[in-house]
Amino acid sequence: MGGPQGDTVVDSRPTKISVIIPMFNEEENASRTIQRVIDTLAPTGESFEIIPVNDGSTDDTLKVLDNIAEKDARVRVVSYWKNGGRGKAIRYGFDAARGEYIVTIDADLSYDPSHILDMTKVLDEESDIDVVLISAYMEGGKTEGVPGKRLLISRLGNRILSLAMPEPVHTVTCIARCYRRNVIESLDLESNGKEIHLEILSKVMAMGYGIKEIPGILKAREKGKSKFVFRSTAFSHLLFTVFERPILLFGLLGVVLTIIGLGIGIYILGLYYTGALNPGRPLLTFMIIFILGGIQILSFGFIASQINYLRKEILRIRKAMFKAKHITHTENKSKGGS
Repeated sequence: MGGPQGDTVVDSRPTKISVIIPMFNEEENASRTIQRVIDTLAPTGESFEIIPVNDGSTDDTLKVLDNIAEKDARVRVVSYWKNGGRGKAIRYGFDAARGEYIVTIDADLSYDPSHILDMTKVLDEESDIDVVLISAYMEGGKTEGVPGKRLLISRLGNRILSLAMPEPVHTVTCIARCYRRNVIESLDLESNGKEIHLEILSKVMAMGYGIKEIPGILKAREKGKSKFVFRSTAFSHLLFTVFERPILLFGLLGVVLTIIGLGIGIYILGLYYTGALNPGRPLLTFMIIFILGGIQILSFGFIASQINYLRKEILRIRKAMFKAKHITHTENKSKGGS
């Protein structure tokens, strides 16, 4: 990638806003998206950087990005040769970001860059908020031009996923978010796919960070091809739901089996009192199997919930340790400066 040359735009001030944009085969959108972000942030006078992450594109996305970065040092390209998924791209972007606020957006401008200003304004004005989410599904939000089938899947999926979250949110899967830097630095992220949005929310909620949703407008992609794959995305999200709130699956299944077993028991009593009970029928065996099976599955759900609770306690301890380490580092730095 070429370095700054000629009339390259340079901002030497400490970076306030880092905008991370994962890109996979987005040569049609790359230049337009980055320019829209620049046009949005430049008039504010705030220092910013744009970090497009080339997620192993097979088209000319990287070439387009390098050409932009040669003319504007505020654009810092991160790239690797093999496609790894949105989660990997976002994690690489987090590692490269230097801003006080770290924003993630889509490359297809499904959410207008003006939402970046809406999110950073919340962090400027509300010190108790650490993460801001854009939601098209909350009151005040809306969608424009999104295909009906895709919209139905998205709404239903977010409704189910929200049940697994410790705190209610309207849009769990949206990439349009803004974080304080200390939030990202305290997280240990692992996801490579789109489930990274779920992982981040789960962990920041467990660690007690302040989260706020604000309404936004979700628009249909204008250029390029959507990377959405229903089967893999739905499977990973369902796995997350079971992992995050195991009692939803084990509890429901256990209760249903237990009720069926009790129903069989009542049926057996009815047959017994009417004299129609046939000792040769295996009804008693079925009753025992269903009741014991239901109780055992309920026990699995309870144990899994306790394990999940312990995991959240560990995350809270991790946050406390990170905060103590940050305070110590700041104090040592101030002593060294004096």
